[in-house]
Amino acid sequence: RNITHQQKKLNEEELRGFRTRFGVPISDEDVAEAPFYRPPEDGPEMRYLRERRQKLGGYLPNRTVRVEPLKTPSEELFEEFYEGAEGREVSTTMVFVRLLAKLLRDKDVGKLIVPIIPDEARTFGMEALFRQVGIYSHVGQLYQPVDADTLLYYKEARDGQILEEGITEAGSMSSFIAAGTAYATHGINMIPFFIFYSMFGFQRIGDLIWAAGDCRCKGFLLGGTAGRTTLAGEGLQHQDGHSHLLAYPVPNLLAYDPAFAYELAVIIRDGIRRMYEEQESIFYYLTVMNEPYAMPPMPEGVKEGILKGMYKFKASEMRNVKLHAQLFGSGAILNEVLKAQKLLEEKYNVAADVWSITSYKELYRDGHSMERWNMLHPVEPPRVPYVTHCLANEPGVFVAASDYVKALPDSISQWFPRPLMSLGTDGFGRSDSRAALRDFFEVDARFITLATLAALAREKQIKVEVVQTAIKEMDINPEKANPMIS
Repeated sequence: RNITHQQKKLNEEELRGFRTRFGVPISDEDVAEAPFYRPPEDGPEMRYLRERRQKLGGYLPNRTVRVEPLKTPSEELFEEFYEGAEGREVSTTMVFVRLLAKLLRDKDVGKLIVPIIPDEARTFGMEALFRQVGIYSHVGQLYQPVDADTLLYYKEARDGQILEEGITEAGSMSSFIAAGTAYATHGINMIPFFIFYSMFGFQRIGDLIWAAGDCRCKGFLLGGTAGRTTLAGEGLQHQDGHSHLLAYPVPNLLAYDPAFAYELAVIIRDGIRRMYEEQESIFYYLTVMNEPYAMPPMPEGVKEGILKGMYKFKASEMRNVKLHAQLFGSGAILNEVLKAQKLLEEKYNVAADVWSITSYKELYRDGHSMERWNMLHPVEPPRVPYVTHCLANEPGVFVAASDYVKALPDSISQWFPRPLMSLGTDGFGRSDSRAALRDFFEVDARFITLATLAALAREKQIKVEVVQTAIKEMDINPEKANPMIS
């Protein structure tokens, strides 16, 4: 009986009992030393062990992957997303569903795509896929769905491609692991896309996500309705402001928070290339939002920055000014940063450049990778973190805002040339409108503007009275509740 984890070995009486129970030929005199016993080479025990090892393929664990590399879909498939939305307002969730539908129609990769949904297909606007590829059921459709008289009815079929798992993220994640490891277990490249409420991912099935990494699983996890203030009216149960932080510890997981259609398209195409053409043992976590807004065309030369984690999206057009700022935004909050840029320039004569941060985790990993290399190669010229490289010659104060906790921008602040002011959504969610939530969590354009002015005052570039006046002009309550603890 092992009644405690602290009992590490058997006493002499227990060893004798074990010896006798299993017929191990060790004398009473020797049993107290617990010697190793090896059965005779021609004995039934050794013959059995050798047969089992031969049947398993050898004496050492070895993953033999016999799958052929998969050619990455052509740029042509993704070009419509590079071009923007032609004045229409769409959400990144809608962009993803459109992109997924195009991938499913592709003659080369379409049959390998595995859409996985835990009950929320209509929430994510994915009902069009019911008709396009159907929902998998090994027995087919045995009932008439309540929406049978509609165009996009709930269609189950034996040859369906969607895995509609019901309300079980754990079951969905198990399907994701099965599909994402099929390259090793069955020699088949399968590309799973598992989309879920982002609050119910890492927080609910984090252990299975860790297991996926351990299995060298491939595929895309998509946290839908993401962001603490972007999912309006859903309260603390649904509003996710920390999944990107929970993604940090998984070693082979890449995490991105794209703001625009072209960012999402670039990341997904490169992910397919890395996982299935280059056969890297990685998988992806992408957050997509339900807030519709204008999708601009992709600027020239930004693909590398999108994948590395940051790039300058919009430079200030102001010239010959004394006050400068560098503003950093992610996901839907990038639009608030753009509003703050305009406010700072028009009202406070501050030239502000706007950067899109697509992945704090990639920037964090790059920074620590550079520091590690420099530590181990002291006589070599030091390598420069990507963040430092981007900002080396950029003037002004630094302010970052996202729909996630402040720990994300804080995690890369050590590689900024000067102090970074971080804004984020620390605290429990609330049920309210987006505008009210962004005011409450202090991540709207007004608070980004205020943080910029406060940083300029801290650097003695403007008087503190300017900041005080701005608080009144922007109708900010300085005695409001601290969202982190309220």
